[in-house]
Amino acid sequence: MTQATQKPLSPYSEIRGMLYFPRMLDKIRKHAASQLHDDFHKSLGVALDGRCCAYLRVAYPDLVKRTLEGDSDEAIFDWCQENGRQLDEVDVFIWNEYARKIGWNDARSEALKGYKSDSGIRHREDIHTMFDYMEVDEGRDGIQIA
Repeated sequence: MTQATQKPLSPYSEIRGMLYFPRMLDKIRKHAASQLHDDFHKSLGVALDGRCCAYLRVAYPDLVKRTLEGDSDEAIFDWCQENGRQLDEVDVFIWNEYARKIGWNDARSEALKGYKSDSGIRHREDIHTMFDYMEVDEGRDGIQIA
């Protein structure tokens, strides 16, 4: 894979127990360095990125600015806690359960079916969620059944 076609980290990546957050930061960094595969540009700051920022109560443009200033994922997560809302263990649990089940008998189920069909993997009965789809579509195929 060339430098310009890199895919982001797994949605199962976590910081301080919170799933997806490192993936969002990875997409920000790769996009700024012109290394993010074009398929991911349209979801920057929207979709799950937008939901994650809303849950943290931080604006996506502010998160982009802070991320591109450098620092570790942990430090950026701390910044979110200081500038958005402080998450406790239950908040992280609720986010994780929500995020990892998107597409499983919910409003995104039809979209998931479409993505599977478009990718030629409609037959994959083991893909139940958007996280599952991302893992397979991005070549990790390490599905973690919910």
